[in-house]
This record gives sequence, C-alpha cells and structure tokens, in this order.
Amino acid sequence: MRLGQLDHVTGVEAVVDKDPTAALLAEALDADALLLLTDVPRVMRGFGTSEAREIANATPTQLRAEDFPVGSMGLKVDAACRFVETTGDMAAIGALDQTEEILRGNAGTIVTPSGNYPENSLL
Repeated sequence: MRLGQLDHVTGVEAVVDKDPTAALLAEALDADALLLLTDVPRVMRGFGTSEAREIANATPTQLRAEDFPVGSMGLKVDAACRFVETTGDMAAIGALDQTEEILRGNAGTIVTPSGNYPENSLL
C-alpha cells in the first residue's frame, strides 16, 4: 500500500491478545521456546475447587482436554499448545520471578510434544 492510497483504508475495532500474539511472533522468529510469564506459579486443573491441582508437565493434547476459561488461563494454554504443536519446541506458563527455574524444568507448567522436560534443556 502506498501512502497516497490511505484514503481507502477503513479502520475496525479489534482486540489483540498478548498470548496468541506472542506465540505467533515466537513461531515467526523461530524461537527455541515460548515463555508466558504471569503472576501464578503454574496452571491449575480445577482452579477454584477443592480438587485444584497444579500441572507441572503436559502435552498439548493433555492440556486441551482440560477446561480453562478464556478470561483466565484459556488463552495462555491455547497459545502454549499452538506453539508446541507448530514448532515441536517447549512452551511454559509460570511466574515471572521463576523464569530461570522454569527453564530448568523446576517450576511453571512445561508443555512439550512428549510431556517430558528437559528434552533439550535450554539452560
């Protein structure tokens, strides 16, 4: 598009969520891993219930079988799964202050094709 053609552009309202955008960018940059850092230590199965349990390691298939609300972990889980499914590399969701421990496999929810980590440890 040339600058002179801008009079034909129409804007639309949109929401661009950071997690799917980060996954797409990481894929495009051929990143070795995708870290979705937040304020919780791990993704929780059954969050808010008496059966709540942390998920340490999982495959995309295992995570997609769970029910995560879109407004909370849903988009993060979907972005992590997409990255792993597309690249075959590792994605993780966890607390910002535990970044090094996440990369070592000692914190966060680690998502890999096999569910095992470290397959090819980054540290």
